[in-house]
Amino acid sequence: MKETPISSLPGIPMLLALLAAIAAGAWIAITGGLQGGSVAQLAAGLLLAFASLFCLFGLYMVEPNQSAVISLFGKYVGTVKENGLRWNNPFFSKKKVSQRVRNFESGKLKVNELDGSPIEIAAVIVWQVVDSAEAVYNVDDYESFVHIQSESALRTMATSYPYDQHEEGQVALRSHASEISEHLEGELSERLADAGVQVLNARISHLAYAPEIAQAMLQRQQANAIIAARTRIVAGAVGMVQMALAELEKNGVVDLDEERKAQMVSNLLVVLCGERGTQPIVNAGTLY
Repeated sequence: MKETPISSLPGIPMLLALLAAIAAGAWIAITGGLQGGSVAQLAAGLLLAFASLFCLFGLYMVEPNQSAVISLFGKYVGTVKENGLRWNNPFFSKKKVSQRVRNFESGKLKVNELDGSPIEIAAVIVWQVVDSAEAVYNVDDYESFVHIQSESALRTMATSYPYDQHEEGQVALRSHASEISEHLEGELSERLADAGVQVLNARISHLAYAPEIAQAMLQRQQANAIIAARTRIVAGAVGMVQMALAELEKNGVVDLDEERKAQMVSNLLVVLCGERGTQPIVNAGTLY
């Protein structure tokens, strides 16, 4: 089922013409009856008035960014997108479909991410109907279809990625918002294409661990952060110690044996890696 444009007549001229025809039919019937005219004249006047009155049911209004899906006795005829008051065959049935941009936020879904940890996730979906015929005839209720399929796609996407990045280059829900949005948008576009719906944007609006494991995961994140910070501090301290020994040896400031070098390295690492400020002890005697 694909959308087929169909023409329609301007509604205001048709309205004026039908009102004039109703008035003419009534005048013919009334004058014929009062002046003793023939039955045929009376019947013609009444027929013209009632036919014009019935044709008024062919009038309908189409608002901006709205379309009217036209059918005749269950058969799809076409789609009218001209704005304003329009007129078509009064036997046609019309179903209005909004083509405005719409959005909704899914509820907070509880799912298991790739590593099996329960998380809460929600998304904001921006969508628009681009094919009115498919939206009306391919699915029973396209708005409900969009909501249900969006939640299903969000669940599928959430189970495909871990919450946090554990390896270099790994895509995670928390750290790769753009990649996750692209995946979700593609998943939704594939699911909603048959309903004549185009997904304009899809983004995560809420992401958190489930309450029952939130505290444990917070402690794990804190531990990972401490380990990463300590690793960087130690790496920097080792580099500074190497530089200090190299500069002392290069400039010939002092000649240290291996035991004194080891002691100096130990002292420098304590100073550079310690969390608190150290209290230096000045050696007023000889080096040895």
